[in-house]
Amino acid sequence: MHAAADDPSTAPALEAYQASGIRWAAGGAMAVVLGVLLGAAGVALAADGRRLPGIGLLAVTLVLAGAAAAVVGAGALLRAARWRRGLRTTPWQVGWLRIAGPAVIAFQPLDSDEFVDEPVRLRLLSTAVWRTRAVQQLDGAAVRAAPVGDSEWVLTADGLDTVVGARRVGRPRSGS
Repeated sequence: MHAAADDPSTAPALEAYQASGIRWAAGGAMAVVLGVLLGAAGVALAADGRRLPGIGLLAVTLVLAGAAAAVVGAGALLRAARWRRGLRTTPWQVGWLRIAGPAVIAFQPLDSDEFVDEPVRLRLLSTAVWRTRAVQQLDGAAVRAAPVGDSEWVLTADGLDTVVGARRVGRPRSGS
């Protein structure tokens, strides 16, 4: 058994995911700083008797949006670290990906019988449109997936150049 972290394509895929987290966190921090500076400039202008309409609203918007982006980036960095640890202890499973909805996917490992064994049903963690569309384009394609926790999985594929997180979901109930 070779751990997924030992696969030569895993490190660049994790680094790409981590880089996106850094971009979100850094961009959010810059927006907060700009919002604070804009707010200070607005106060200084108001003290001189000059007012610019909307400068306060823009400053507050920058601070709030920047703080949200920084939190999103920090979350991505924490997930990347957790996934890196999880991929050190489990191998990639190669299988087929089936799209069952906008963010719902099913992973069928190659070593399973598709007529007998249930696929692993997953819901994408990302709400980014581009990431969801990239995964949807993999419908029917061979992918590599690995469990990295009790209900969390990571998957990637040739050409995806990053990792995607998904949470295991239960089988839909019929007749309810």
